[in-house]
Amino acid sequence: MSQQGYVAAPPYSQAQPGGYQGGFGAGPAQPLYGHYGGPPQAFNAPPAAGGMKSPASSPAGMPPPSGPSQYSPNVQQNGAHPQRYASPSVASPTYGQPSHSVYNSMASPAPPPTQQLTNQMSAMNLGSYGAVQSPPPHPAASAHPGRQSTHMSPQMAPPQSPLINMQASGQPMGGQSMAGPPMGGQSMAGPPMGGQSMAGPPMGGQSMGGQLMAGPPMGGQSMAGPPMGGQSMGGQLMAGPPMGGQSMAGPPMGGQSMAGPPMGGQSMAGPQLPSGPGTFQQHGVGPTGPANYPQQGGQFGGLMSGPQPGMPGGFPGAPGPLAGPPQKKLDPDSIPSITQVIEDDKARLGGQVFSTNIRGQVPPLVTTDFTVQDQGNASPRFIRCTTYSLPCTAELAKQCQVPLASIVKPFAKLPKNEAPLYVVNHGETGPIRCNRCKAYMCPYMQFIDGGRRYQCTFCNCVNEVPAFYFQHLDHVGRRVDFYERPELSLGSYEFVATLDYCKNNKPPSPPAYVFMIDVSYTNIKSGLVKLICDELKTLLEKLPREDGAETSAVKVGFVTYNKVLHFYNVKSALAQPQMMVVSDTAEMFVPLLDGFLVDYQESRAVIYNLLDQIPDMFADTNESETVFAPVIQAGVEAFKAAECSGKLFIFHSSMPTAEAPGKLKNRDDKKLVNTDKEKILFQPQKGVYEQLSKDCVAQGCCVDLFLFPSQYLDLATMADVPSHTGGSVYKYNNFQVETDGEHFLRDLRKDVQKSLGFDAVMRVRTSTGFRATDFFGGIFMNNTTDVEMAAVDCDKAVTVEFKHDDTLSEETGALMQCALLYTTIGGQRRLRIHNLSLNCTSQLSEMYKCCETDSLINFFAKSAYRAILNQPVKNVRDILVNQTAHMLACYRKNCATPSAASQLILPDSMKVFPVYMNSLIKTAPLVGSAELSTDDRAHQRLSVMAMGVEDTQLQLYPRLIPLHNVDVGSEAVPAPLRCSEERLTDSGTFLLENGHSIFLWLGQSSPPDLIQNLFNVPSLAHLQPGHMFALPELDNPLSKKVRSIIGELLEKRPNSMKLQVVRQRDKAETLFRQFLVEDKGLHGGTSYMDFLCFVHREIRQLLT
Repeated sequence: MSQQGYVAAPPYSQAQPGGYQGGFGAGPAQPLYGHYGGPPQAFNAPPAAGGMKSPASSPAGMPPPSGPSQYSPNVQQNGAHPQRYASPSVASPTYGQPSHSVYNSMASPAPPPTQQLTNQMSAMNLGSYGAVQSPPPHPAASAHPGRQSTHMSPQMAPPQSPLINMQASGQPMGGQSMAGPPMGGQSMAGPPMGGQSMAGPPMGGQSMGGQLMAGPPMGGQSMAGPPMGGQSMGGQLMAGPPMGGQSMAGPPMGGQSMAGPPMGGQSMAGPQLPSGPGTFQQHGVGPTGPANYPQQGGQFGGLMSGPQPGMPGGFPGAPGPLAGPPQKKLDPDSIPSITQVIEDDKARLGGQVFSTNIRGQVPPLVTTDFTVQDQGNASPRFIRCTTYSLPCTAELAKQCQVPLASIVKPFAKLPKNEAPLYVVNHGETGPIRCNRCKAYMCPYMQFIDGGRRYQCTFCNCVNEVPAFYFQHLDHVGRRVDFYERPELSLGSYEFVATLDYCKNNKPPSPPAYVFMIDVSYTNIKSGLVKLICDELKTLLEKLPREDGAETSAVKVGFVTYNKVLHFYNVKSALAQPQMMVVSDTAEMFVPLLDGFLVDYQESRAVIYNLLDQIPDMFADTNESETVFAPVIQAGVEAFKAAECSGKLFIFHSSMPTAEAPGKLKNRDDKKLVNTDKEKILFQPQKGVYEQLSKDCVAQGCCVDLFLFPSQYLDLATMADVPSHTGGSVYKYNNFQVETDGEHFLRDLRKDVQKSLGFDAVMRVRTSTGFRATDFFGGIFMNNTTDVEMAAVDCDKAVTVEFKHDDTLSEETGALMQCALLYTTIGGQRRLRIHNLSLNCTSQLSEMYKCCETDSLINFFAKSAYRAILNQPVKNVRDILVNQTAHMLACYRKNCATPSAASQLILPDSMKVFPVYMNSLIKTAPLVGSAELSTDDRAHQRLSVMAMGVEDTQLQLYPRLIPLHNVDVGSEAVPAPLRCSEERLTDSGTFLLENGHSIFLWLGQSSPPDLIQNLFNVPSLAHLQPGHMFALPELDNPLSKKVRSIIGELLEKRPNSMKLQVVRQRDKAETLFRQFLVEDKGLHGGTSYMDFLCFVHREIRQLLT
């Protein structure tokens, strides 16, 4: 079934020559993550952690990615599965693999001059966009209204998408020329590559007709050599065939577009490629395309080797192009918009009930409010998938390159109108499981023999039904008690675990919380220690407790530290707390057992007394050095002694430089940015912290770290233990109580009160034909199947990637069961089960129709952020762009109605995928700019690794809410606008938030009455934005409405956000602008429009 997606095009008189060429030559030298299938490859180096497999050799003399990660002895987290991007056979009918060096390994010669001339004549369309060709109508309507791809025309109403005109040769939009998604301001200076000399600038008055043309079959070609005086150029100004790998010798001339999308500073390495019609080569020798349709390279045969001076599009400070022919500016409203997609989904599905009784049903978007009715599949709040219809074979999966993954959030919060999970107790026999694969009883099990036996749908083994569990079957073969048993009728439920599921076959103790406060000079002087102690007095009243319990079972303990550790005995029988000092930090031990971990309610008086004394006790300290690893070690030892699991809350401000295990030194080297060694900045220092992570996970000790740095503190290493124990890291730069106190306390309150499970082990089982191979999150893995988490809370998600190991059946579909064994906050051992059934299809169009962009980008973000530990950041960016182009090119080739190559056609379910991908490439960890703080980059990398789908969605596409025309009488929040500077107005007021930062932006001509109502000052000039971090409480409708909107956002998001008030054209505005993700990046990276043009050109290159 052929489907038309979101379309865009200039006119063409020629059809594109037949589909893809037969394969793309040898596979890339570097593996790409997020890919499928492929025959096994021999490796010299062991595979690197998790899923980035290192190749035996790398292109262009690049060092191979570093060896295995420091975690877990079994480095291949998923067994010896094959390299992700294997080379296709020469005769492969599908299109092969993208070349590794995305932008400049596709070199090939131009067509013979005669053909070139006709191409030009038929397709030249400089500077104007003609009428759009209308492709044939939709052959068949789809079963999913609104989810199908649609053929778009400019004035159609949603759900269709509008048309875009895109010049095929990468003719730039609005006079701009596009340089691919180039990163961080590098620009190429220096002599021309390839030993060529430029033939001289164009002479007066001539029209430049170079190869700036847009017709098939010319790939992304641009000027073929500057023409000489007065001539209009038809053929190529070159003697002899062009050689691959040569680069254009001078800056492009006025209004011209550049031939291939260069990536910052990259130059063509690798062998010179043979020339002659019909060859299309990569690094290494590959098959040729059909001789009649030679494939096009860029300028002079090879793609350009680096950004050229004068090419805007991602390079800060580059001069603009010379004036060329006037071009119509492309209307930004005509390209797919995330806000429109979100609003359409809300209009269609908002407020409705989503019943989970249908296999492979695509749920509403994460941004839509809906109610879930569990009828046999887990709620999308617990599990979301990149596609709800899996390709039947590994070949199909490899062809489309859409990653198959699920994002599992086992403890997701449920709204008040949805029932909490049922708890099933089978007494001493425990949960019923399949004898062979150990899957738990669930709605997919088939009862046979009148109910005496059941067949497991995961492994097809037939099991006996225990006598106590026997029940008769009705006329359709269903058990009579089907609706009375949650495990037979619901997608999610819990089992009470027996002693077999407990450590040492003993029931667990309730968990404990230990508060560990750094009392060094800076924390005492800033007032932080007093702030924490005052807050704990009220916060400890609100410790999490079991549903229905009157008080919390959580025990609490207290430690203060600088170079030494102070433990406190707060036993209820004491009149005063007692302090015990451990100064031998090399051999850490807990000096007291009885009285360290206590019941808060019983010891309240002693604890109050202690919290009053701590700030005074250290008031005169001069100690500025601290230890860190021994603090975590002390917590683990305390939990071991008490035989319980728990959480450490560590409040710390500086790099641990005191002589002790885990001492760190400054390794922040900005010279590494944008080099192959940049990955070192993200890698934790090995040794002590690696072992600590193992010890913590084994004991069920989760670490939450609150950092208050004033300079670099090697967050990559310090946050290593939290990031492997299911913990969180909070960071407050240059902390001041007046401005950051409330922001920090909101985080602390949320963190202490969160519902969570301890000492958790998760396993994902699947039906035959596919299996879970890779896991991303705040997790630890000792083997290939068990995901271990010292604790898992309601905001943490684990992303699971699947691979085929056989063919899947369209009839039976694909099943997965995620089982999580954990200890509740009350000390009970339980199993939480989430089941999900997906469709399988042999039609790629069906697979694309069931994709979910928000889940895809969660997977890509996590796999890219893991990859930068082992590969140069630039390679990872290349891979992301490359895979985007491949996914969309495969749709274009296999699912869309044939149409002119110049049209950009996107699947309806993925039409905004390029916006998210461009935003991801511009995030701090991937952008490669020496202006960004290394700690901030590491912090963002680690926080994204544990995020669920809604958090990554908001992080990559912030909400921009207009407040100047808000309806104060309505409950509703104004609809968000697109994240672009074009949406801001001088007289407007806008709120922007992404889950971590929140800004209130005020236009320079904001009306004085609005300023008066919000801030109680007469005009914008009287405002002091640097000193405002909350709106004053004023008694007027506008103030109340805006404060309620902000309050609601702060309540809803997992993290607190510090409000920053920004005036238009203030210095602080640059910080705000980096969140306008549709615009050009502050630290490098293109605008959404340029990225879309660029991806379009890449797609055409793949299709020619």
